[in-house]
Amino acid sequence: MDIGISPIIGFFSNQGVPQEAVILILMLPIIATFIAFLRQIVGIKAFGIYTPLIITFTFIAMGQLRYGIVIFLVVIVIGMLMRFILKPFRLLYLPRVAIMLFLISMLILSFLALGGNMKRTGLASVSVFPILIMITLVEKFISVQIEKGNKTAVVLAFETLVISIIGYYIATWDILKEFILSFPWIIIVTVPVNIFLGKWTGLRLSEYFRFWEILKKS
Repeated sequence: MDIGISPIIGFFSNQGVPQEAVILILMLPIIATFIAFLRQIVGIKAFGIYTPLIITFTFIAMGQLRYGIVIFLVVIVIGMLMRFILKPFRLLYLPRVAIMLFLISMLILSFLALGGNMKRTGLASVSVFPILIMITLVEKFISVQIEKGNKTAVVLAFETLVISIIGYYIATWDILKEFILSFPWIIIVTVPVNIFLGKWTGLRLSEYFRFWEILKKS
């Protein structure tokens, strides 16, 4: 049964705010709480909380998840390759990142042109701003590479991608969207949930697997 739209949502709509924009903004604390849960309870680190959150909404803005995943992987792979190619030049961090951004931008542009040439209209019409946001991911990836090594950077990138994909499906889940339209105040619940997560001192699920032999002996 259709419960109807909340007066709060109706108020924003009457003020000229697009309903889809209101839903996405209200989704933000829900997705952020989900990421915090994965980090604090499950033990999935990813690139912090902001990066998977912004990539989730970048996927939504692109309209096609598969294109978002492809661009994400292109950025990561090129970031890895260019670090090794530019290493002999002994460049400082910022100029090196600038060169990488240039090369990735050219590659993505060629990729979009190829999509248009192959009649992949969905790829050719992807909004430029989500793509630009995705390209800036390379700086985060490179900084982790430098600080913690290639293996850790790849693992965190993979975890970020998985979280972002799950977040995409949560944010585009029609049942949840309809529920938020009817009960937008439900996002207040994320505050006590995050307070609970912030006080969590137990082992993470990943740590149970990691220390299983020790726990079994004790």
